[in-house]
Amino acid sequence: MEWKNIFRGLIMGASDVVPGVSGGTIAVVLGIYDRLIESINGLFSREYKKHLGFLIPLGIGILSAIVILAKLIEWLFEYYPRPTQFAFLGLIIGVLPFLFNKSNAKQNFKLMHYLFILIGMCIVGSMVFFHTGEPEVVKTFETSTYIWLFLSGFVASAAMILPGISGSFLLLIIGSYTTIINAINERNLFVIAVVGIGIVLGILLMSKVIHYCLEHFPIITYAFVIGMVIGSIFVIFPGFPTTMIQSIVCILTFALGLLVAYILGRVEYK
Repeated sequence: MEWKNIFRGLIMGASDVVPGVSGGTIAVVLGIYDRLIESINGLFSREYKKHLGFLIPLGIGILSAIVILAKLIEWLFEYYPRPTQFAFLGLIIGVLPFLFNKSNAKQNFKLMHYLFILIGMCIVGSMVFFHTGEPEVVKTFETSTYIWLFLSGFVASAAMILPGISGSFLLLIIGSYTTIINAINERNLFVIAVVGIGIVLGILLMSKVIHYCLEHFPIITYAFVIGMVIGSIFVIFPGFPTTMIQSIVCILTFALGLLVAYILGRVEYK
């Protein structure tokens, strides 16, 4: 078992709770994205034990973070939204040099690859126009409600492992984010199970698509991923601070995000 993945999973799980921040992007920051996709696809192969050794600690960390940090993340975004978002901005921007380096962009990127960067930017960046506000928490559950929650988990999880596309943000667009977060905080196990099944099936399906693309079109895939990561910057950006003190705090949290990305890059990418 790769127990250090519990720490990685905690970071990914915390990011998955945040609308606008992609767990896939954090996996890229941590240098485990390719391995994550490979392990999910290898669950039904002869080497399933090796892949489980990678995924189980990671899953423990992700689930622990979602359960433990859901309230903390909600609190940070309620009382300190701008500094928190600037910290994630720094983290995401800090990973871009590693992505360009890993794809060997200077030698490999042609005009077509820059076009795919632009397409990825536009797809993710356009999501900023879809957020229409958070709906009320659903308290009465019917069969149609559970189908809606299952589909929400399926769609959001497919996005969770795509760098740049936030599963939580898609839940906001669908209108199920507050209901699911409330179910986690209230320990509504049946709702959590329904959403969880959708998440697992969505991850299994999307991982196969991504694995195929990385195997057959690696440079184009990396260009598209870079574009999605850049596009997520526009989604997360909360606007410029309005006071001097807030500006200083946001600059510090942004610098902290850059520093964390740099440290993780130095450690994880060796």
